[in-house]
Amino acid sequence: MSDPRILILGAPGAGKGTQSKRLCEEYDIEHITTGDALRANKQMETEYGTPAEYMDAGELVPDPLVNEIVAAALEDADGFVLDGYPRNESQVEYLEDATDLDVVLYLDVDEEELVRRLTGRRVCPECGASYHVDFNPPEEEGVCDECGSELVQRDDDTEETVRERLKTYEENTEDVIEHYRGTDEFVQIDGEQSPDEVWADVKDAVDAQAE
Repeated sequence: MSDPRILILGAPGAGKGTQSKRLCEEYDIEHITTGDALRANKQMETEYGTPAEYMDAGELVPDPLVNEIVAAALEDADGFVLDGYPRNESQVEYLEDATDLDVVLYLDVDEEELVRRLTGRRVCPECGASYHVDFNPPEEEGVCDECGSELVQRDDDTEETVRERLKTYEENTEDVIEHYRGTDEFVQIDGEQSPDEVWADVKDAVDAQAE
């Protein structure tokens, strides 16, 4: 099988990062995220300027510039997992002109489960270790295993912020999911299973679609 070209979709907390990592290891392909592509090409000159001009000012990088950066990253990769792009209909159209996808994976997770996953994260302000109250708790509640410091919940992991993030995600990407839902490449995966069960379904989908 040639190196598969995969698009992975799903809300924050759906497990895209975990599954993307396993896909890259299994098929020896690249993990392309919008953020990484922009950081790697901060000084790339385009007719819209460089990504650095927007990123350093804390502004959103405009779509046409993001498109060019992602296209350049895809061009350099034989196979890939594309994560975090496209985010809207115009980016979908650009991507369809730039490359052919073998499979579009959608990790489907209920909103309440996403909230549970995202609000359960706890981090150590001293050494940066990360935990989860349900899935990866420290040995002693609220205390870092590594350095003994008190764990904290980040501001962006509070329920109010998480629900706002999920609402924004849904508003922006619902059209993207619906666009691909009608295609032969689209495979919906039950993202509420264990990571190993999700991986089994993901691998089956990629192997079937990329034959």
